[in-house]
Amino acid sequence: MKNSLMNPVKRTFSSFFSVCFCLIALIMTNSCGIGVNYSMTGISTTASTISISEFYNNADLGPANMGQTITNQLKNYFIQNSSLKVVAEEGELMLEGEITGFSLTPIAPVSTGNPEDINSASSTRLTITVKATYINTLDDKMSFKDKNFSFYKDFPNEINVADVEEQYTRQIFERIINDIFNASVANW
Repeated sequence: MKNSLMNPVKRTFSSFFSVCFCLIALIMTNSCGIGVNYSMTGISTTASTISISEFYNNADLGPANMGQTITNQLKNYFIQNSSLKVVAEEGELMLEGEITGFSLTPIAPVSTGNPEDINSASSTRLTITVKATYINTLDDKMSFKDKNFSFYKDFPNEINVADVEEQYTRQIFERIINDIFNASVANW
């Protein structure tokens, strides 16, 4: 009978020590600076400011205002998707770059069936490339220099490129800006 009374007491005592041990381990882990940094804003930085320099258009083709367009879209994206304040210069984070490519490439060739005829393409691909440099003054390991970001949009040849150039450029910039954001402050 003595053994049957001890078993529930031993089990309760053992459970009590297990819980205490887990609590002590948790407290020691937090006090030693080990922890998980999670942010609902999608960024993993302690910085509060970012400066985004004017991106220049160094592409041979494309709309003349592409540099201003991507710069404004970048600033708006960082304002809407982070708690960072965009400042004119000397932010804790700095982003600069240039548009290095704007190309139209024929894709999806269509055979005429006649070996003497020139085969044409049924679609065209608009590709834009941006080179960016990101400086994190708080953690230099997170910085990158002259990293290329590129994206494209395909469209049928029946569409005149001049009619959709501005719309497609903005759509491509949205993807490139998302990639720049992820590579810089989201650390993906």
